[in-house]
Amino acid sequence: MNRLKTILKGCASAHGLFFITILALAIPNVALCFTERMGPAAALANVLLPVGAEWLLMTLNRCPGKMVWALFLLVFFAAFQVVLLYLFGNSIIAVDMFLNLVTTNPGEAGELLGNLLPAVSFVVIVYVPVLVLAVVSIRRKDRLSRIFIHKQRRMAAVAVAAGVVSLGAAYAADRDYRAELDLYPANVFYNLGLAVERTADTDAYADTSAGFRFNAKATHPAACREVYVLVIGETARACNFGLYGYGRDTTPLLGKTGGLVAFTKAVTQSNTTHKSVPMLMSAVSAENFDSIYFEKGIITAFKEAGFHTVFVSNQRPNHSFIDIFGEEADEWTFLKERKGGRPDTPDTALLAEVRRVLAAGRMKELIVLHTYGSHFNYRERYPRASARFLPDDATEAKPKNRPQLVNAYDNTILATDALLHGVIAQLAKTGARSALVYTSDHGENIFDDSRRLFLHASPVPSYYELHVPMLVWTSAAYRQAWPQEAASLAANRTKPVATSASVFHTLLGLAGIATPLRDDALSVASRRYAPRPLIYLNDHNRAVPLHKILRSEKDFEMFGKKGILLSSY
Repeated sequence: MNRLKTILKGCASAHGLFFITILALAIPNVALCFTERMGPAAALANVLLPVGAEWLLMTLNRCPGKMVWALFLLVFFAAFQVVLLYLFGNSIIAVDMFLNLVTTNPGEAGELLGNLLPAVSFVVIVYVPVLVLAVVSIRRKDRLSRIFIHKQRRMAAVAVAAGVVSLGAAYAADRDYRAELDLYPANVFYNLGLAVERTADTDAYADTSAGFRFNAKATHPAACREVYVLVIGETARACNFGLYGYGRDTTPLLGKTGGLVAFTKAVTQSNTTHKSVPMLMSAVSAENFDSIYFEKGIITAFKEAGFHTVFVSNQRPNHSFIDIFGEEADEWTFLKERKGGRPDTPDTALLAEVRRVLAAGRMKELIVLHTYGSHFNYRERYPRASARFLPDDATEAKPKNRPQLVNAYDNTILATDALLHGVIAQLAKTGARSALVYTSDHGENIFDDSRRLFLHASPVPSYYELHVPMLVWTSAAYRQAWPQEAASLAANRTKPVATSASVFHTLLGLAGIATPLRDDALSVASRRYAPRPLIYLNDHNRAVPLHKILRSEKDFEMFGKKGILLSSY
């Protein structure tokens, strides 16, 4: 007991706080040496240079508590990085991570953090006490001696000098090495700058896209009633769909639905919602993503062709391109924002909106539905009464809870099955020439293998985040009127599909909308469809061949089991 008191007293002293702060800030630097692909020189630079600089910064004021709060941003980054490493096992804080911070609702973020107990506990144990001790130090007016400061300054300078030498060696040993990409926390500040830049570009979108036109025209007869529905799933991965050979029948209703084509090799180009959903809602893809700041979305293309358009979301607005493209519609609504809206509103609430729109009987209609789908916390995405796979109560993100987490996740797929079946049933009742396209923005990790990955949006994606379901349903009236498109869907079902690039062109092809931006080589409803090498939109908005961004053999094995070749076709 006396020893513990001595230790605590030492930690609370000015000298103790000085060294504890340096050690706490060094944790990510040391950890990244093991999680990232670094040569010896790069690893040394990654520890010596940043830690030496932080050590030197701590000597700028004799009150260590003041310097801790002056370095608060570094403390925040360190805590953020620790949580990221717990979730994904590698990579530094990405641009997309910062953008997720400003496009994620507080309630959703709180729900997530509340179930990440191990990572949050580590942050609370290590970093919160540092900040508390800093406040105590300031109030006690602690002071470090000038002799101590000068001594530490000399030692820190030696560490910085050694770090600079190591940095030079890292550049000499690896032509691709760049400090702004590979040296923590310089890379984090670089990514933060890019995030600020992208946010500014998004804010300027109204001006930069003001003159854009699709010059879209309808080619189908004006006298026939047509209804098209795009359903955007959330966090649904193909390997948990019964339609794709999963061991559980998670799609019992869709499995009995006529006119439905399931594309077995559909892959998303991004594992982040704020990128993947806008790509599904526009002509933008990984190859030309930065054009998103100058072009409008698919809803505008349908409007130009004479369609009435509706956008309904079961998510909250988040000031991203999802909102921007959705609000191009003639009618748009966010269910959770309505009076009386609830955070746990199930996706089946979208059926009432579809029923209302179809009841208007308009001749040309486009409906875009954005679901909450299978987003964590899975248990909150479906009514208790509809749960088939039990037990499903565990919500804490721990590998030992995987069986219950998978049960809950599979129940969310059942809920998606019910939603899609309900929309298709309503479309069939109209007798209109109609089609529905469904795909998910990305998949999800659920502690699937020894890597123990969880959730999505990792800077380095996994198979489970990339292989997504893609379904296209056409009505009997549609198949009779346009048999060639229906035949093309069936012929292309086993070919690789980049959903982010194909959905726009597929929907326009199904609806017979002509525009210079439509490319039938990307439409799975066209006989001209031609698979292309799969690519991924990385954190810096560069299109990278998918096989070059994956790190683990486990991912290549899973893609291989599904018959998805990554390099060429």
